[in-house]
Amino acid sequence: MPKPIEVQYLTIHGHRRAFVKTGSGPALLLLHGLGCDHTTWLPVIAALSRRYTVIAPDLLGHGRSAKPRADYSVGGYANGMRDLLTVLGIDKVTVVGHSFGGGVAMQFAYQFPERTERMVLVAPGGLGPEVTPAIRAITLPFFHQAMGVATLPGVRHLATTGLRVLAASGLSQTRDLDEVAVVLESFKDPGTRRAIRHVVSAVVDWRGQIVTMVDRAYLTQAMPMCVIWGTEDVVIPVKHAGVAAEFAPGATVEVIANAGHFPHKDHPQRFVKILDEFIRAHPAATYHRGRWRALLRSGRQTPIPESVAPAHQAEIA
Repeated sequence: MPKPIEVQYLTIHGHRRAFVKTGSGPALLLLHGLGCDHTTWLPVIAALSRRYTVIAPDLLGHGRSAKPRADYSVGGYANGMRDLLTVLGIDKVTVVGHSFGGGVAMQFAYQFPERTERMVLVAPGGLGPEVTPAIRAITLPFFHQAMGVATLPGVRHLATTGLRVLAASGLSQTRDLDEVAVVLESFKDPGTRRAIRHVVSAVVDWRGQIVTMVDRAYLTQAMPMCVIWGTEDVVIPVKHAGVAAEFAPGATVEVIANAGHFPHKDHPQRFVKILDEFIRAHPAATYHRGRWRALLRSGRQTPIPESVAPAHQAEIA
């Protein structure tokens, strides 16, 4: 088992932020997915900290961080990460985001290119409309009440035990259910349920994802990008990795066999090797306002294809 890492706290804008910071060297900012927290990265933090300064926060509304009535948009999260890094005295990072955290990583790189050296997206949202129905259900009106019942002590224990048993069965379609059990456990807190519903409503509706990075993918010409996916991801389809390759042809795309939605947990050594080789092979981006202006002026001028557009944009097109 990985050695426990001390959780630290900072209060920024009046809200408590939990995070772990360990290691030394170039900075890596690890952003977890929806309903998770920094512990999702524990299988890889120790190995990464031998070469890098690793910062893994609990995003606002998650884990041990505060769960206020607040801005839970991807832009709001990107701002929060900038402010956390500023307080910690860290100017530039390679930002690594998993699932929803991948969307935050993209937004961080878009808003703060001068502070982003590289971008690593792990089974990220924002590359197509498809997403598992379980996440779409969070936006429905009865979600808060239904989860209140599902997380009553006896019901929650039966449900989480069943999910963990299924996860241990070895079936590819159930490999990620142990993580689902962790998320379900966190939903016993009404504050967490409210926060997660705000998060999901900002990026997903009942038809699928409503936020995309495809229209800005050309900006990755100025920033090294790596996309990592598991072949057996049932949360966000692995075909979205092909979207990344099409719209950001300079990106490094790695598909890990026999891995689900959490490839960093299914194959931590492989994940660390991919990340380390990518960083070694791609010098940190250097922000230049003139180049950024030129990219914006010559950027995407054609509509996004319906196959990769979020639901509302597809209808408009």
